[in-house]
Amino acid sequence: MTIYQAFQTHADLTDPLKDLARRAAPMLHDAGFGLKKWAVMRGAAAACEVLAAAHITHHRPPFRINMTQVGGREMAVHEEIVHATPFATLLRFAKEDAQLTQPKVLLVAPMSGHFATLLRDTARTLLQDHDVYITDWRNARDVPLSAGPFGMDDYISHIIDFLGVLAPDAHIVAVCQPCVAALAAVAIMAEDDHPATPRSMTLMAGPVDCRISPTRVNELATSRSLNWFERNLISAVPLRHPGARRRVYPGFLQLTAFMNMNLERHITSFRTLFEDIVKGDVDKARITRAFYEEYFAVADLPAEFYLETVRDVFQEYALARGTLKWRGRVVNPGAIRRTALLTIEGEKDDICALGQTLAAQDLCSSLRPYLRTHYVQPGAGHYGVFSGSRWKNSIYPMVRDVIQTMT
Repeated sequence: MTIYQAFQTHADLTDPLKDLARRAAPMLHDAGFGLKKWAVMRGAAAACEVLAAAHITHHRPPFRINMTQVGGREMAVHEEIVHATPFATLLRFAKEDAQLTQPKVLLVAPMSGHFATLLRDTARTLLQDHDVYITDWRNARDVPLSAGPFGMDDYISHIIDFLGVLAPDAHIVAVCQPCVAALAAVAIMAEDDHPATPRSMTLMAGPVDCRISPTRVNELATSRSLNWFERNLISAVPLRHPGARRRVYPGFLQLTAFMNMNLERHITSFRTLFEDIVKGDVDKARITRAFYEEYFAVADLPAEFYLETVRDVFQEYALARGTLKWRGRVVNPGAIRRTALLTIEGEKDDICALGQTLAAQDLCSSLRPYLRTHYVQPGAGHYGVFSGSRWKNSIYPMVRDVIQTMT
């Protein structure tokens, strides 16, 4: 039995229990809070909610971006599919005012075990001043074998093609893992004098050069051979899914790895969730549930893309060393001459350490000083770079200003 088959069997056995807990919680709440002396009922209701919250899903949660503020005016937003491939959708958050003209921004989401909705807060904030598009990557287990393989070359090609759809005068913002691919795509476009070469490129908390201040994630990637990763972490999608027999890196393995990095913190979060539900602190409990709804929504990665990312980004540092190739062609960041570069890092980022994203500044050796900006956000961890108050109040204004300057 493969690891994916074992996971599927376990899910099939436990999902009915979690579904029962989800259904039982409201009934127990009615009994518990209607009769406050029944503390045991409140505890039972809280236990059911916690059990239901600890549930891995393989479906993208909704973005839930329905409104935005533009110049102090509330404006409705709807999702619009602009372009689609078997592996991704170019999704636009279209505003109700069709005559509104704002800079076009391609927000490149990671393909790293979660869905693009992980950047919900990033997109919502960008929407105030920009026409925002996002790379909505599909769960690989839902992509049939007939669609073919998907590797790093294909990822870079998707970015180039999506920028072509937005042309001309678009901007690109990449968060975390896709910083390498985004930089490569812009370098290729610049070298080819592509008409859709973006006016600015923002790279946020990305592993451009993992030789700098290696984190636990980096050390894990170099502690084993590529063959070890392929033998132990790659599995075939079970027959019941549309992508049956496709080789993938299962999203639940990535989730497990990240949870183990901060296991005590997650245990504390669920303990606090239980206590908040018992106390009737609805708002705090809602925030925690919303976080884990997103966190436990996992997406499988195509095996080719995962293994090439481990090799090129985390083991061989190919872009930083000048050996990264796209379709057999060496990627040359020095070809970028007119695209403004903004690199952003978090002071306390334990996934992508200080200096790893800054490395892009040296690689883009042909850029003049006035086209370069680097910023380190004090106190910010990895997720704080692109979500939360530090992103909204300190980081976003810098992103906005660079885009406006180059528009």
